[in-house]
Amino acid sequence: MRPHPIFTRPAAARASLTVPEEAVRTEEATRLDSPWVTLVWNDPVNLMSYVAYVFESYFGYSTARAHELMMQVHQEGRAVVSTGDRERMEVDVQAMHSFGLWATLQKDGEQ
Repeated sequence: MRPHPIFTRPAAARASLTVPEEAVRTEEATRLDSPWVTLVWNDPVNLMSYVAYVFESYFGYSTARAHELMMQVHQEGRAVVSTGDRERMEVDVQAMHSFGLWATLQKDGEQ
């Protein structure tokens, strides 16, 4: 009787054959339950009209929504301007930097 092929492979090869299903589910749950946000912060340099223009042109917000977010940045010191997975938020933060705005990303719900 021949041994089953999986038992004839080196231990390292056997260990890399499968990923525990629980690990995959945990990773998916973490990604779905923890979206990231892009925050734009108030600064003393950029005009409010310019900040609203950036929100309209980059994110595609309506003039009213862009103005609302710009006022939140101005009055509260920051505003969440986009939400999504970490990679997308990194792209948005870099885009805001390219427009000269101060932006960061963080997990949604963190202070």
